[in-house]
Amino acid sequence: MLTQSYLSLALALAAPAVVNAVSGSGHSTRYWDCCKPSCAWGGKASVSAPVLTCDKNDNPLTDPNAKSGCDGGGAFSCTNNSPFAINDDVAFGFAATAINGGSEASWCCACYALTFTTGPVAGKKMVVQSTNTGGDLGNNHFDIMMPGGVEGLGIFDGCSPQFGGIPGARYGGVGSRSECDGMPGLLKDGCQWRFDWFKNADNPDFTFEQVQCPSELVAISGCRRADDKNFPAFNMIGNSAPKPTTTSKPATTSKPVTTSKPVTTSKPVTTSKPVTTSKPATTSKPATTSK
Repeated sequence: MLTQSYLSLALALAAPAVVNAVSGSGHSTRYWDCCKPSCAWGGKASVSAPVLTCDKNDNPLTDPNAKSGCDGGGAFSCTNNSPFAINDDVAFGFAATAINGGSEASWCCACYALTFTTGPVAGKKMVVQSTNTGGDLGNNHFDIMMPGGVEGLGIFDGCSPQFGGIPGARYGGVGSRSECDGMPGLLKDGCQWRFDWFKNADNPDFTFEQVQCPSELVAISGCRRADDKNFPAFNMIGNSAPKPTTTSKPATTSKPVTTSKPVTTSKPVTTSKPVTTSKPATTSKPATTSK
């Protein structure tokens, strides 16, 4: 009996810690201020490395202590932090967050699956990694990074020193897809995403749950939380798989002909060409940084 108790204790200690995934309902806004994200500074949370930043030419920086371009320094958000579609129903991206009961220690580099509940994107899902903190954000507020959102002149402006400015109103960003043509080259796709996948939704509400970070997002940010594996993986089933194709009904043979003359058999029925399934949705390649 005593041996069994020790065995049970050993198994309990060896088992991974169970962490309750944060979930709830929230509100979204959009921004792209070009500034160094808050989670790019060291010591914010228990992570593999702080979020990567780039210089004004979009070259990755290795110094987490580099001063933000919004404060006269040379560290900016990398252009590959733009959102991108996985398929018509799922997208990946990054966000600044403010979550009830949490802090940067709990949300820096954490990933959340958002299911939009209002507007033209209702029912769509987006997995975002939290790379920034908004002191001006409300409770359960996700400020999604998208070029052509609030240009950066809303509160902070790193886009002027990085790019000499980008199109868009001080609050609200660009007003049409055609305005994205005026964006710096590496920001155009992310700007157009707002009008394509996101359907120009105006700050939709959503429900959310913390999930493991997809490898695509970690490859961009360079940051993974130490407790990331304790959260459920994002379930792509039903979101990325192509719809099943229905095959045509088998050809029915004609009734035998009764006649004294020899019956000539009809030409063999040719079956329809095999139905090709749609190609699986491919993830868009992250924007490559300029050399």
